[in-house]
Amino acid sequence: MDSHYDQVMKARDAADASASRLYLAYSTILDRAAFEEWRSQHSYDFFQLPEGSLAEALDVELVYDFPSRWWGGRVAGLADAPGRSVFGRLFEIQGKDWPIIQHKEGFVTGMCIERPVRVRVDGKELEATAFTTSPRRASQEGPISPRFIEALVRGAQSAGLPAAYVERLRRGE
Repeated sequence: MDSHYDQVMKARDAADASASRLYLAYSTILDRAAFEEWRSQHSYDFFQLPEGSLAEALDVELVYDFPSRWWGGRVAGLADAPGRSVFGRLFEIQGKDWPIIQHKEGFVTGMCIERPVRVRVDGKELEATAFTTSPRRASQEGPISPRFIEALVRGAQSAGLPAAYVERLRRGE
């Protein structure tokens, strides 16, 4: 358990249990084994990430703009990019569980911020929330993390993202 657990649990207690949010996951949370390990390390074993649906975020692209000591290099966020897209999985997260997603994504520590994204799922366009690097923390300094790329690719493959997209990830695009 880490120092953020109490903060997250208080936010869960205060959340509207009847509400839910659409969440676009496009990064390492897609690696189920890694997510389950993180979940266990942080005492969230009671939380299950739903199955989710294949989704394409429209008019955005990955940018490697967060230098991470833990990953040993820069990791990815999102940037506006007309005509480009990022694949991921769309999850419906119950309001009481949103603080757990915020913790996993780095919102609790100020590493990331929430941002709206337009996603296409099964031919329909929806509005969802994704996480991206906080502008205060963004930097192009240093190399892209090879370990992060490996985790990103592993997660994309296990999430069933399109093969051509997985190849883009492998190249750090």
